[in-house]
Amino acid sequence: MTGPEESAVRPPVSGGGPSYAPGVNKVPFLAPVAPEYGGGSIADVLPSALAVLGVPGAADLLDLGADLSGVRRIAVLLVDGLGWYQIPTAAPYAPTLAGLTAAAGRPLTCGFPSTTPVSLVTLGTGAAPGAHGVLGFTLRVPGTERVLNHIEWSGDPAPLRWQPVATQLERAWAAGVAVTVVSRPEFGGSGLTLAANRGGDYRGAAGVDAVATTMLAALTAGSGPTLVSGYHPDVDRDGHLSGVDSVPWRASVAEVDGLLARLVDGLPSDGALLVTADHGQLDVPAGHRFDLDTDPRLTDGVRVVAGEPRVRYLHTAPGATADVVAAWSAVLGDAARVLLRDEAVAAGWFGPVPEAHLERVGDVVVVCNDTYAVLASRSESPVVSRLVAFHGADTAAEMTIPLLVLRG
Repeated sequence: MTGPEESAVRPPVSGGGPSYAPGVNKVPFLAPVAPEYGGGSIADVLPSALAVLGVPGAADLLDLGADLSGVRRIAVLLVDGLGWYQIPTAAPYAPTLAGLTAAAGRPLTCGFPSTTPVSLVTLGTGAAPGAHGVLGFTLRVPGTERVLNHIEWSGDPAPLRWQPVATQLERAWAAGVAVTVVSRPEFGGSGLTLAANRGGDYRGAAGVDAVATTMLAALTAGSGPTLVSGYHPDVDRDGHLSGVDSVPWRASVAEVDGLLARLVDGLPSDGALLVTADHGQLDVPAGHRFDLDTDPRLTDGVRVVAGEPRVRYLHTAPGATADVVAAWSAVLGDAARVLLRDEAVAAGWFGPVPEAHLERVGDVVVVCNDTYAVLASRSESPVVSRLVAFHGADTAAEMTIPLLVLRG
């Protein structure tokens, strides 16, 4: 595994000055972006697809019906880590992706925090994070000192209690749509899979060839309305380990390009393919890394730390909240925004948050600016401190994701 790179984040577009992604009203690469729940976010993808397939009560919030009239089979592919701002960087190694983006792509936002568990459940339920309750990469289980890692979640707490919102796959299945989920074999039956994708026939597929073959087989198997949801994680993995635009990252986007080409070529005449992502990524240079475990000013008054390096949830000792806010604000300065829980909820990042889910958010919420991160070198896995690229915060680079809409 490579160590952290010293260089600043690589811009997605060459040239001097701020970096921009096409079609995002020239929002600067590192500017804050608010999630667009209700018509421009990852939460709106599956409800819109279900509306195209004729599921009663489903709302076409993305206006897909205008382009997909007559479509009876829809495949949805989520490429982990392939944000809208990363596509120009990927273009030299992914010409199919670049061409499809130019012809049939538009930007959406993911939910907040911009991290995989939050986005997978937001996609699967069609609900904002506040409603479904998966509000971060890790969360403190209320009433305990335990921190739940959603990627390592084996079933405690019970997925249907922790995430109570019905999924869009369940809704489609109940309406007579044939539903299939295609993802890594080892993810089948996990807490996160049950929270995000319950309601479909799960089929394990490792690698781009298996994903393409399995998705197309499921898409063309029957004669009735069909929904296939696919997932591929390698771009995110190689960005984390080696950095955006590193040699391994380029190889991963090239593999995704081949996957897209196969899916497009195999689409039936009454089929459509939707391609999206769960978040973008940015590199965090060594000089932009704080370590809360080596700075007593950042641990004083803090009982439990959750979240992830770009968004920290701090659960404080009784009476210590104001002091924690003051200390973190002084240490981090312009590197982060330090908010009380009520301020973060009022900002609308999560959508409405019911009372039952409020305590999953820290008493204090720390959102990193620019390319900064707050590590926990002793209390979290040492692998995290060695990562190059991160995500989770609300910059355009992390929050803006693609939606490609293609029909057979």
